[in-house]
Amino acid sequence: MAMLSSSTQRKSLPLSDRDLRDLDKLRGSDAHRAALARYTSTTITETSSEAAILNAIFEAGIRAVREQVEEQGYAQMAAERDYDQRAVARRRRPSWADE
Repeated sequence: MAMLSSSTQRKSLPLSDRDLRDLDKLRGSDAHRAALARYTSTTITETSSEAAILNAIFEAGIRAVREQVEEQGYAQMAAERDYDQRAVARRRRPSWADE
């Protein structure tokens, strides 16, 4: 059985004409590069390679997916907590029960 090493692997990635236009836009636009930089640990410049830009986009996408999963998890935890609190409230004797 082959073991995966911790080294970087290169995969092929088919890019459409639109993808290529978006890459050019990222490379040429300060606003697009700044937006991408907010989601990655990589600084993209006008001279960054296509591979570096694709890596940054991948990193930003993975981060967005993780944040979405965390958000859903927190929402679920909050809903469960709210349900538990309502269940406890239903089991309490009303204050007027001993009157």
